[in-house]
Amino acid sequence: MAQMNRRRALQLLAALGTTGLVAGCGSGDDADEAPSGSPIKIGLIAPGSGPNKAIGDEITNGFQLFLSTHGQQLGGHPVTVVPAEEGDSAATGKAAVDRLLKEGVLALTGVVSPTVMTGIRDSVEQARVPLIGSNASPATLQGVVYIWRTSYVLDEPGFALGEYLRQNLDPSSRIAIFGAQGQGSQDVVAGLRRGYEQGRRLTEDPIYTPDYPNPGKSAYAGPIRKALARKPDAVFCHYTGAQAVQFVKQLYDEGYRGPIYAPGFLTEGTVLEQLDDGEKGRDRRLIEQNGIETALNYSADLNNTPNRVFASAYRKTFNTSPTTYAMASYDAAQVLDKAIRLVGGEPTPSQVNLALGKIGQVDSPRGSWQFNQPRTPQQKWYLRKVQLDGRMLSNVVINELATLG
Repeated sequence: MAQMNRRRALQLLAALGTTGLVAGCGSGDDADEAPSGSPIKIGLIAPGSGPNKAIGDEITNGFQLFLSTHGQQLGGHPVTVVPAEEGDSAATGKAAVDRLLKEGVLALTGVVSPTVMTGIRDSVEQARVPLIGSNASPATLQGVVYIWRTSYVLDEPGFALGEYLRQNLDPSSRIAIFGAQGQGSQDVVAGLRRGYEQGRRLTEDPIYTPDYPNPGKSAYAGPIRKALARKPDAVFCHYTGAQAVQFVKQLYDEGYRGPIYAPGFLTEGTVLEQLDDGEKGRDRRLIEQNGIETALNYSADLNNTPNRVFASAYRKTFNTSPTTYAMASYDAAQVLDKAIRLVGGEPTPSQVNLALGKIGQVDSPRGSWQFNQPRTPQQKWYLRKVQLDGRMLSNVVINELATLG
């Protein structure tokens, strides 16, 4: 977990230029502004081990980056971030929330797993402490008052791609559909159906594979062979991390040579680095020839001022490009900064929660967005294609798909 202090913040300011930060990172003066309020605590729930650790690290990095470029403050108050281990179940998530509430946190943020998010719902609502979730957002999480999300609802990338495929594939096309067992994949596929099945229907039943933490080199071979026997024209899938790497490799191992479509998590983070086997490698060649296209609410190459500042600072600090996970956590800090500033004085959790509904438009690295009635972003979704960017495979934005939320 990267730790950043005021000295590092000033180094970032010098590297980026004060003007760029004023334009792209909110108030811009916070890094030099003396705190005017009393110290506050923010609880950050993220996995520190297991298959979701990489996402947890990026969520932590995104939140800390906002603080480092804003004087370690939110809304004029010096901030202490109190981390808590998320684990991978409702029970471990609830234990994290309970511990943070005993610490007297003003608000909560983070949460990677949809299972954890669903499991902590009642604890958060009963405590009346706002949670700004920066990743997990199951479609079933509705009717909440104290849970906000700066990420997305899991059916949205499926819906955006469903509309795109309906408009660009022949009506007779067979689409093989894969996903890891669990609510996340079910939400994604439900969105795909809503977007695609308007005057046509998906002919193939989804194949849900076990939710392997670390799949072996033949974990998906059987289901893939079964699907390929029906000679699909395209593959749609929902996997992340190690599962994404192994699924794509095994899809090629079994002879598939067609296009792949997926929510952007398939190629987010370190996945492309692990698939990029060099200029003469099979995987790189097949990706270039056949294409992987994904839908996501963010790409590190978006050309807007907030993203140029954010992406540059992230690369300088962590020596890698930011992901949607880091961006959403950066925005979680940004909306807390706005809400706490609106409250003024000595903020309480209930006052911050009320102010979150009044912050209006957020100038984000993803493009401008705002909270909708269900407390999730109304935001643009982008079509990205894996292409060579210099000598490396990269997610390159092709166009906008839709505004959802």
